[in-house]
Amino acid sequence: MSNKVLVETSARHVHLSREDLDVLFGKGYELTVKKDLSQPGQYACEERVTVVGPKKSIERVGILGPVRPASQVEVSFTDARTLGISAPVKESGDIAGTPGCKLVGPCGEVEIDKGVIVAKRHIHFTPAEAEAAGVSDKEIVKVKVVSDRTTIFDDVVVRVNPNFSAAMHIDTDESNASAAFGLVYGEIIK
Repeated sequence: MSNKVLVETSARHVHLSREDLDVLFGKGYELTVKKDLSQPGQYACEERVTVVGPKKSIERVGILGPVRPASQVEVSFTDARTLGISAPVKESGDIAGTPGCKLVGPCGEVEIDKGVIVAKRHIHFTPAEAEAAGVSDKEIVKVKVVSDRTTIFDDVVVRVNPNFSAAMHIDTDESNASAAFGLVYGEIIK
């Protein structure tokens, strides 16, 4: 059993629907790949937007591609407080009952009525990787990150899909609190 997993920091970012991308950057606009991410087919884009909350704005927030069925903004709790938004902890893609915000791009702005979340910490695995680690889809585990500030993260959801690649994702608040900088691995604890 391989119970070690790469730990990556997922900074604030935006996923856009085709419709919102057209408003923010112009009809038919195609995102520009800046770099591929660890999850196959996912990439960071050159394009940036401003996220506007009731209290403040955060400028130059990165966009991750490709486009999605619905726009979504993933922030840390620190970012949410800065914006003045009470963002709940949710799995990416689960935006039902979440608050919205305004997104501003070079060609326009959109008000999304939902989609601002603090992403639930999670591990991506292929079915073979999950089997090797002795875990299953939607299982909740703990992960021990050994660093200058060793931390055990509880309530980590395992997400299994043939299109994934093994990696645990935590947000910037969690990364800073656990000193998970550079190449860091976590140990899955059941």
